[in-house]
Parts: sequence; C-alpha cells; structure tokens
Amino acid sequence: MTQIILKQSNLLKVALYEPDIPQNTAAIIRLCACFGVRLDIIEPCGFLLDDKRFDKVAMDYKNKCILKSFRNFSDFKKNRKRIILMTTKAKKKYFNFKFKQNDTILFGRESAGVPKSVHNSVDYKLVIPIQKNTRSLNIVTSVAIALSEALRQNSNVK
Repeated sequence: MTQIILKQSNLLKVALYEPDIPQNTAAIIRLCACFGVRLDIIEPCGFLLDDKRFDKVAMDYKNKCILKSFRNFSDFKKNRKRIILMTTKAKKKYFNFKFKQNDTILFGRESAGVPKSVHNSVDYKLVIPIQKNTRSLNIVTSVAIALSEALRQNSNVK
C-alpha cells in the first residue's frame, strides 16, 4: 500500500467557500480524510452541515476528516499564512506554483465561484488549465488535482 509521509506535520488545508452541492462537499470530505488534510468550510452553505441526510452522503468519512466551519470569510481569514484561490480567472498555472506546508487552498462556490472581495483578498490565484471550449472541472476533481500537487511537493510518498 502506498502511503504519504509528510516532511513535517501536515498543515495543508483545503477550504470551500459557501459550497452549495452536498454531494460534492461529501466527496471532498472523503478526499481530505483519505489524505489527512483539514477541510475548512466557509458558511453559509446551500445545505445544513448537521443534517442527517448530509451525514448519510458523507458516510463515516465525516468522522475521519478534520473539519472546521467558519461563519463567514472574515472569520476564516484570521491567522492564515497564505490563501491560494483556485479559479478559472487566474493566469498562473497550479503546476508552476510552489506550495508550502501551511497553505490553504481555497475553492469557490460551485454555482458562482467567489465574490470580487474574496478575489482581491487572497495571496495567490491559480488555474488548472483546461480546453478553451469548456467552462470548468467539477470542484471535486479540481480539489483532487490541486491537493495532489501540493502534497507531492510537501511529502515523501512511500
């Protein structure tokens, strides 16, 4: 079995800005649980995080994921080292970026991304390049791609 051994304790975090699709959030919870990465959720969500139906979709991974929710973006932003926004509006490609151990990789709302105020307050903006005649990847796919690269740069795979 391949195992990820972190160079130091894993301080990388994934953050979701006001997610609105519970199935996507549940899949990201599973992804973060499997990789041992904290998931921050910036509310309000388009669903209730404590709803039994959401728990059913997230399965037992919700208990295995380090999950923290924030009332709003201002509360979330306090005491952060670097916030890296994954967005279709960026120029810099994610694979040309040096992720650090304490980065928070932020993903926007599935239906609308993030507002301009959030765009203007992050440290870096990165894009996952896709074909010109397509809009975007599913958020779960985007999280997996960006997180895998950040982990690759900051861990030893055994």
